[in-house]
Amino acid sequence: MDLKASFDAAVAHHRAGRTAEAEQGYRAVLAAKPDHEFALQNLAQILRFRGDPVSALRLFQMAGALVPADANVQVNIARVLNLLGRHDEALLALDRALAIDPASKDALNNKGVTYQYMRRYEEALAFFDQAIACDPAFGLAIANRAIILETLGRLEAAIADYRRGLALDPSNVTALGAKLALQLKLCDWSDYAADAPRIRQLVAEGKAADQPVTFIIHTDDPAAQLSCARRYAASHYPGRPAPLWRGEVYEHDRIRVAYVSSDFRIHAVGHLVSELFCHHDRSRFEVTGYALGPRADDEVRRRIQGDLERFVDVADMDDLAVAQAIRSAETDIVIDLNGFTTHCRTGIFTYRPAPIQINYLGYPGTMGMDAYDYVIADRHVIPPGSEVHFTEKVIRLPGSYQVNSIRQAEVAPTPTRAEAGLPERAFVFASFNDNKKILPEMFDVWMRLLKAVPDSVLWLFGNSDLTVRNLTAEAVRRGVSADRLVFARQAPMDQHLARQKLADLFLDTFPYTAHTTASDALGMGLPIVTCTGQGFASRVAAGLLRELGLGELVAEDIDAYERLALQLAGDPDRLAGIRARLAAALATARVFDTQAVCRDLERAFELAMEPISAKRIR
Repeated sequence: MDLKASFDAAVAHHRAGRTAEAEQGYRAVLAAKPDHEFALQNLAQILRFRGDPVSALRLFQMAGALVPADANVQVNIARVLNLLGRHDEALLALDRALAIDPASKDALNNKGVTYQYMRRYEEALAFFDQAIACDPAFGLAIANRAIILETLGRLEAAIADYRRGLALDPSNVTALGAKLALQLKLCDWSDYAADAPRIRQLVAEGKAADQPVTFIIHTDDPAAQLSCARRYAASHYPGRPAPLWRGEVYEHDRIRVAYVSSDFRIHAVGHLVSELFCHHDRSRFEVTGYALGPRADDEVRRRIQGDLERFVDVADMDDLAVAQAIRSAETDIVIDLNGFTTHCRTGIFTYRPAPIQINYLGYPGTMGMDAYDYVIADRHVIPPGSEVHFTEKVIRLPGSYQVNSIRQAEVAPTPTRAEAGLPERAFVFASFNDNKKILPEMFDVWMRLLKAVPDSVLWLFGNSDLTVRNLTAEAVRRGVSADRLVFARQAPMDQHLARQKLADLFLDTFPYTAHTTASDALGMGLPIVTCTGQGFASRVAAGLLRELGLGELVAEDIDAYERLALQLAGDPDRLAGIRARLAAALATARVFDTQAVCRDLERAFELAMEPISAKRIR
């Protein structure tokens, strides 16, 4: 066998993207010469990108033993260790690399990445700075620094770094999605017209160009959303760790349910579930909460902690340790209340700690991976026929999938319009959705409505001074005076709920519609005009309205939405009639009956457990 010719042929296949042929060639070389360092490294790279980090690590370590003075091998070892969540060991490998080559920009950059994984952001920033000092044109490190600057709240500097990093390294498509996500958060639409279509095209090409939770903000195509989720999951959670649950049949008197969330605190999800847990039937269900970081000490956290049988703070535990705790408790059903949202710990679920794993409430879409067995939905958000866009099996609750409640006793006294900064006699359009959901196309509609309705104002949530500045500038650019926009600042939940009674009509965003925000507004008697689309995220508000018997407030497209909002603003009697019907519906609506929704969830859990229960009977 001509080893050099065989290796060169394998490399040629590798460079051409023919990885199966390349793998076959490298394995043939290694069969003849097991200590061929380059065949070891190249085969390890193939396995790493295929999603087999354990095998890749073994090969890189073999190569490292052969060439202990090669810094790049140690960097590759660290990359794979990070994929496996072994960050302390990754730091040791990178220290070995830097001992060999103190100016290795790749080692410095990866040390920053490792500290980022460990949430040690100032240390991460320092190492990205060192990597950039070694090579000022190192686009990847500049884009990575942007992520840390964003995390630390230095948002304008982060956008500048994203732009600079992408200019130097346009192939870093992940940075493109991260930049757009930050700009949407700030209502900075300067790059939106170019970036959003570009990201959709990259996702269609199979590239991990966006996070699923950002992609659904600007893309109402469930097939594309599935592609985005699948690619993101494959990129961030490659391979399949050995499952912790291996088919054991537990003999429990009660079904053991575990909710896992970073949002057992003042947060939209925490707000929704804060009244759920006290309604679980303790004779049939044993309910535990696993609290991810960040930690909190607020009334929502204390309420949830008091209502659960067990409350476990796992903020300082890595994914495997949390999964092992869930498995050791012989949990039957584990529910991910995060999905692909901030502070998620999706890696926990890749270890398969429980027989049944469910995606629920936090993320309105598919996870795109086989770690999740079911998604809980309803007939509105995932209508029949849409199951093909979900890797999970769909369990539909009979009413709304969203657990809601009306806590009038916890609502503060209604302020005056003057106290809320509103003009006394104006028609008040409101939209308290997260600012990142506002897209320029919908903002165009809102500005036309302000022009068409004399003495009207638009009441928005302003999450930062920079966002307020950007939205005000966008209004002026469209010929609307800055004083027609009124911004509500962060307020305690009881006060936020109370002030919504001052508005006349809620204008929804699209395609990511109001979810918790919709139930808050409706619960306070504020009608919503929404537009329904194809994806889960674009159908939640519509589902709530239909459950309340107010389907006429659901428009089928943006033009109909604009016409409807204008008609209601000009017809006070019709709007008053809708308010009266909403008030009547709230008194009896199942959608706001938390105990009834809890019973629906319990039936869903029992349905999911049927195959497991059948094994017990046998």
